[in-house]
This record gives sequence, structure tokens and C-alpha cells, in this order.
Amino acid sequence: MRVVGNVNEAIDHIRKYGSLHTEVIVTRDYQNSQQFLREVNSSVVMVNASSRFADGNQFGLGAEIGISTTKLHSFGPMGLEDLTTRKFIVLGNGQVRS
Repeated sequence: MRVVGNVNEAIDHIRKYGSLHTEVIVTRDYQNSQQFLREVNSSVVMVNASSRFADGNQFGLGAEIGISTTKLHSFGPMGLEDLTTRKFIVLGNGQVRS
């Protein structure tokens, strides 16, 4: 976590230290949130919501059996479906998950 001066600093920080799994920004600025959603290359990108919502069950995918910390989840021979990734976008108003 880091407090930054602007959205570009946030995106640069994530490019350097991010996980490609889940990234979050807390902002009041709509334009900043939209730029963040467009430019951050992670499986889950959130605005004003807790990263604890990054859960397969929360997204309606069922229980998690195995957890991949990368965007490309398949190994070995791959077809088109295996080479396709998803980007989940979560928009919130300060929600947390206990």
C-alpha cells in the first residue's frame, strides 16, 4: 500500500510492485478511477472497495479449488480458451468484508 500524489504515480507503483492479481485504488475522482481501471493490467481491479472481495465465490464462480497468482492460469498444451484471461472490475463506495 502507498499514498501517492496522483493516479499516474499509483499506476507506476503498481507496474513496478503489483501482483497482476488484485489492485485497488481509493479515490474521489471519477476520471482517476476510470484511468486506473483502463491502465492497470491485473485480474481484479477495484475502486473504493476492499481487496478482500477478490474471491471466486464473491464473483459467483463457486468455491476456489486452487489459487493462481498470475493472469495465465494454464500450463502444458493450451488452446484458445486457455490463452484467454478475464479482468474483473469492482466498483465500490468504501465497502469492506469482515
